[in-house]
Amino acid sequence: MSEDEPVVKVLTHLNLLDNGNPNNAAVLLFGTRPQRFRHLISSEVKCMHFHGLQKLKPIPSYQIYKGTVFDMVDQSIDFVMSKLNRFVGTRSKGPQAPVEYDIPQEVVSEGIVNAVAHRDYTSGASVEIMLFADRLEIWNPGTLPPSLTIESLSKPHPSLPANPLLADPLFLTKYIEKAGSGTVDMVEQCRRAGINAPQFRLENGFFILTVWRKKVPVQPESQPESQPESQPESLDIRVLKAIEYAPSGKADISGELGQKTVSGQLNKVIRELLTKQLIEYTLPDKPNSRLQKYRLTKKGADFIKTESGK
Repeated sequence: MSEDEPVVKVLTHLNLLDNGNPNNAAVLLFGTRPQRFRHLISSEVKCMHFHGLQKLKPIPSYQIYKGTVFDMVDQSIDFVMSKLNRFVGTRSKGPQAPVEYDIPQEVVSEGIVNAVAHRDYTSGASVEIMLFADRLEIWNPGTLPPSLTIESLSKPHPSLPANPLLADPLFLTKYIEKAGSGTVDMVEQCRRAGINAPQFRLENGFFILTVWRKKVPVQPESQPESQPESQPESLDIRVLKAIEYAPSGKADISGELGQKTVSGQLNKVIRELLTKQLIEYTLPDKPNSRLQKYRLTKKGADFIKTESGK
């Protein structure tokens, strides 16, 4: 179908109309603020980042994403990828330096898309995505179809979408495949990345995916800067990424960096970023206010893109 087709015709073709009215799948796919409807209020996605190994309060970084299934998937993937360790290799094999995360982006994307596409939307629970120091956990309200078992997910199996009316548009927009290969691909991607195979389990009405993070290699202090195969991102880039999606104060930024207190080095980097106009005050008239936060400027956003492309 072309982009000029009438909306009603498109919705009819996708079986998204019931007696001429948009059904729940249509609202979740294309509606404005789907969660404003009482029966869809729990269709949001909760994303949490913990610096340790357990789910403990206070939560250092916590976002609730609402909107269409496309919005929730895109925002949740961005949240997780922005918190993962990122390493940039050398240009020894080509003009562009390779970039590697401690969980492959394809695995993160597949896990989140599956959770949003296959969850039980009659449940009062929400999808929960939790990133810990050693693993990523995605909790999805629902269970497996009777013909599938936990063991079968690591092997080729038929595609049995829990929400076929959501699955078709997600397939057409290339968010998912209909081959039932998603979980198998995750296992293979983890193997290629050198991390343990993902784990699947059912617990308390949730389908739970656990993906292990790759251990960060320890670089010898005496290693010359020109020789390492991969190096962690510099502190200024990490600070910029910590405020990329929302303004943050020094304490919040420090927490995102895994620091318990605001260090002198962090204060120095913030001053330098302000001078370079890569970040700016949210309260420019009150630079010393206890409510002061920092946000990314357009120049700062462009700087991140440039550095990411190296």
